[in-house]
Amino acid sequence: MPLSINGVLCTLTVLILWQAEELVEACSCAPVHPQQAFCNADVVIRAKVVGEKEIDTGNDIYGNPITRMQYDIKQIKMYKGPDQDIEEVFTAPVSAVCGVTFDTSGKKEYLISGKVEAGGKMHVTLCDYITPWESMSSTQKKSLTQRYQMGCDCKIVCCPSLPCAISAPEECLWTDLMMEKQVYGRQANHYACVKRADGSCSWYRGNAPPKKEFLDIEDP
Repeated sequence: MPLSINGVLCTLTVLILWQAEELVEACSCAPVHPQQAFCNADVVIRAKVVGEKEIDTGNDIYGNPITRMQYDIKQIKMYKGPDQDIEEVFTAPVSAVCGVTFDTSGKKEYLISGKVEAGGKMHVTLCDYITPWESMSSTQKKSLTQRYQMGCDCKIVCCPSLPCAISAPEECLWTDLMMEKQVYGRQANHYACVKRADGSCSWYRGNAPPKKEFLDIEDP
């Protein structure tokens, strides 16, 4: 599916911001609000990574070996996914092809989102929402249990520069990149895009789950 104009502009803007600090690698991803990442993922878990190994998955068409990394994890909590615990996470071997590198000491907790492959294996890339648990806001942590799921019928639209606007009532305009010059700003850290009683969607901020009919983006 082709990217929207806003999506392309957001991706280009992020690449420009990265390039100002370091060389851009081959892997590039459009920015995704944590809620959208949650909704797009097959699996979302909180876990510690306790081991790693490189595994052989066959050969390419030229006969060269194909490898990927297997990270052994200790799942703490599952927010979305299959009935059984996830014990391994797979990723590409290098960041240039979107491979993820984890701290394997078992001391750091992560929020890990990703896709389920054939056979039930969890695969992750740099384009998935993966972040140290301690870096998440309290609102983000609480939203994992209910609020993000409530907004999965909504669409969060990235606004890279003015002018920008929503094109449908079920959209929320994400302005962190434009207003704060960073991907994960106030809206990413403290807001969820939640469907209202009339079918439209709106940003909501609050510690309690929103009431069925809320009129403001702040707590009622």
